[in-house]
Amino acid sequence: MLLRVVDSITELQPADAGCIALSGSHGGLSSARYAAATRPCLSVFNDAGVGKDRAGIAGLDLLQAQGLAACSVSHTSARIGQAASTLTDGVVSHANDAAQALGITIGLALRPQIEAIRRRRS
Repeated sequence: MLLRVVDSITELQPADAGCIALSGSHGGLSSARYAAATRPCLSVFNDAGVGKDRAGIAGLDLLQAQGLAACSVSHTSARIGQAASTLTDGVVSHANDAAQALGITIGLALRPQIEAIRRRRS
């Protein structure tokens, strides 16, 4: 399974459909709309501190409504805007039901969870 590591979710292309999209972007609605257009198997965002009315992770619900898996890593574990940090340092802070069904667990390091999904899906 293809792993696309992009600092901004806007870098995804139509050919990335079905990939694991690992970004440094916040998980807000605008980011989720970009992900929804590409339809990754899993979209990973930074929670950006969650913010007022959960704005930093609102996209997880939008993607769930479309049957798409999405999760975020804590802004205290990974640098916002740096996908490499999301992968190497990220700890999952939020996950929609579809992401949890893939095996994403809140409170655990992201990288081994991504590796496990890739092994199961290859």
